[in-house]
Amino acid sequence: MTLTVYGIKNCDSMKKAFQWLDSQGIAYAFVDFKVTQPTAQQVQAWLDGVGDALINTRGPSYRQLPEAVRGDFSGDTRIQAILDKPTLIKRPLLVNGDAMTVGYAPDAWTAHPNLLTD
Repeated sequence: MTLTVYGIKNCDSMKKAFQWLDSQGIAYAFVDFKVTQPTAQQVQAWLDGVGDALINTRGPSYRQLPEAVRGDFSGDTRIQAILDKPTLIKRPLLVNGDAMTVGYAPDAWTAHPNLLTD
């Protein structure tokens, strides 16, 4: 498998991630949420893989959600909210097959089994 990095190109966390991955010589494919929207199946797989950590609850995208959506932020409601506003996803999202993690955390990335390997 190949490491895929999901996020938004101009995000500060993404820039740090790109810089770190490049400095380590780690090959990756980048998918920009502003260019390629995730599918419901991808979102479900990511939720299954990292759970609630997938959602950036501290960002403006989450705070701007209607109270009714935040109050019942689970199941199809949560998936639809993410599809409507992929910026709800914490960045960067690194995926390599079944191995995945979110957030800029190089120490955790290197400790994660199979994340940075082909």
